[in-house]
Amino acid sequence: QVQLVESGGGSVQAGGSLRLSCAASGSTYDSLYMGWFRQNSGKEREGVASICPGDGSTVYGDSVKGRFTISQDNAKNTLYLQMNSLKPEDTAMYYCAAIRTYCSSAYLPPLLLATFSSWGQGTQVTVSS
Repeated sequence: QVQLVESGGGSVQAGGSLRLSCAASGSTYDSLYMGWFRQNSGKEREGVASICPGDGSTVYGDSVKGRFTISQDNAKNTLYLQMNSLKPEDTAMYYCAAIRTYCSSAYLPPLLLATFSSWGQGTQVTVSS
């Protein structure tokens, strides 16, 4: 079972930037398909972005395309989410997720809750207008 610990959340004004980190342990990092999700109170958890460790192929949710960038540092077993041009509607608890599964540029597992088996505790992001 992989352990995930998020960090980097905080409060920022609209238009600002934050970078989230997720440290993974307990599994070979380059075998993990990893993603970011977010959840606001009263709403379902939604997929933000995911990345395939082998070739760096990515998937983004429509609401964050062009503003957020997912990346990884395999040497540090760490996943990142660079969030730019933040909007108040980006306010949410952000969760890191992982699954040991096959992925490639030709096949990326869907960015859905059911795809992932391991979850972090979350880090809060608050964007004020």
